[in-house]
Amino acid sequence: MKSLLLSAAATLLCASFASAQVPSNVAWVRVVHASSDAPAVDVLANGNLVFQGIRSKGFTEYVPVPPATYDFSVNVSGTTTTVLRSGATMLRGGSAYTFFAFGRVSAGTLQLMGSGDEVDAPGMGMAKIRVVHGASTAPNVDIYATTPYAPLMGAPALANVPFPLASHYLTIPAGVYQARATAAGTRTVAIDSGRFPLMGNTARTVVALDPPRAGGEFELLVLPDFN
Repeated sequence: MKSLLLSAAATLLCASFASAQVPSNVAWVRVVHASSDAPAVDVLANGNLVFQGIRSKGFTEYVPVPPATYDFSVNVSGTTTTVLRSGATMLRGGSAYTFFAFGRVSAGTLQLMGSGDEVDAPGMGMAKIRVVHGASTAPNVDIYATTPYAPLMGAPALANVPFPLASHYLTIPAGVYQARATAAGTRTVAIDSGRFPLMGNTARTVVALDPPRAGGEFELLVLPDFN
């Protein structure tokens, strides 16, 4: 499992994946607003505005930037109020990255996490998928991927995934699946995708999100990594 946790106190470098899709003289960057109760935000890189007005559950396209060391800051949109900062973060040429803002303002758990993304074609008839545990109020989870509404049998595809973490990518045949997250070590379903079609030659990231309000249901956000 590969991830990058960013805060004012620490910066942990994630693995980056060289990709034939990303030219060697740039890095691709995408930002996801995955906090359920935070306002719209602006994102700055080394003090320069890069993305503006991203609302909860919103995400940008990949944007090419020069390979370099960046200090990313997340501001309340339209203000100079910084709520999150990455510290020095190296982006390598030929690689793609996604930065997630997770947690809840009301709980004081806001944080940034970055991941190195695989944006290469998985091949005809195949698909890539990874899961991001972005629900700060959920426990560690097991992830099952089955045909729709099949009983949960055997070992999970991913076990004991903590918050916040991005799994590795799984390459699987294209088709219709159902992804279910259970409290780790149990078959109690906490998050359910329902029918989830995966087309051939695509890559997707599925993000588990906190409920939009106390007592609500956890949500899923699907990101197109390739095609």
